Amino acid sequence: MPALTPADTTILPRVDPADGEPARPVVDVVDAPSFLEGEGFKVRRATAGINLSLADPFLMLDHMGAVEYAPGEAKGAPDHPHRGFETVTYMMDGKIRHRDSYGGGGIITDGATQWMTAGSGVVHSEMPTEDLLQGGGLFHGVQLWVNLPAAQKWMPPAYQDLEPAQVGLVTSQDAGAVVRLIAGDLGGMSGPGATRTPITYAHATLAPGARLRTRWRPEFNALAYVLSGRGNVGAERRPIHEGQLAVFGSGAAIELGSDATQDEKDRAGVEVLLLGGLPIREQVSWYGPFVMNTKEEIIEAIEDYQAGRMGSIPPGLSRT
Repeated sequence: MPALTPADTTILPRVDPADGEPARPVVDVVDAPSFLEGEGFKVRRATAGINLSLADPFLMLDHMGAVEYAPGEAKGAPDHPHRGFETVTYMMDGKIRHRDSYGGGGIITDGATQWMTAGSGVVHSEMPTEDLLQGGGLFHGVQLWVNLPAAQKWMPPAYQDLEPAQVGLVTSQDAGAVVRLIAGDLGGMSGPGATRTPITYAHATLAPGARLRTRWRPEFNALAYVLSGRGNVGAERRPIHEGQLAVFGSGAAIELGSDATQDEKDRAGVEVLLLGGLPIREQVSWYGPFVMNTKEEIIEAIEDYQAGRMGSIPPGLSRT
């Protein structure tokens, strides 16, 4: 996994372990069911098994791969619209090419993140690059959907391209876990992502047998999704493994651990996404790629897209 990993974790700042604060209890651990998206690529939808009020402001978390594509097998998501929320695409292995109707785009690869604020509406595509399509290769990433409050759903589309070297790096007290902070604050470190809704979004690697305990904003909810490996969550050390999402209860600290013995493919330990945010607590009207506050706004979004008012992607650009 080529996401940014320092050679020496002992030189990194340590997270605040919130000594004296009880760790948040675990409310639930759920499996992520599989779905087919776009041209037929499989995703595991981590948030499908929970009440979404527990995830607010997050709408959806899709885990893409890890999969080893043979030549000609790679698939993507051709031109489609979005309105009313943000998509955050984090690629750990492989490449994906993003293009859109507002001139944004680029290749997301190997630890990079693209943050797209759809706002008032955009048409975009997410497709494999030509070299991945022709030659095959490893593909592994996640896409997070973050809701926008009503006051910001009509803002113009905006983009942030975050390179791997920009992420904030911190480690656990025992230096057995490295945390890559993409957005928000954690343990005194800030991530580079500028968020419209206050959130924390991080990717942690816990070596076999390591533990991670960190202060967590008490007004935020807290979720942990396991990308690979086996471990445990909460003060009660509830077991969790690849493809499962943990929902934490209230408190000012979260705690996770990595099993001392891992499968051969997971010898690096547990890879986990940590997510939390300040709930928006607004009415949500959701239809496919449109997330608004009322049914009338959804109808308007459909009509605007069908009438071409969200634009179109210019043809003829090559995929490199």
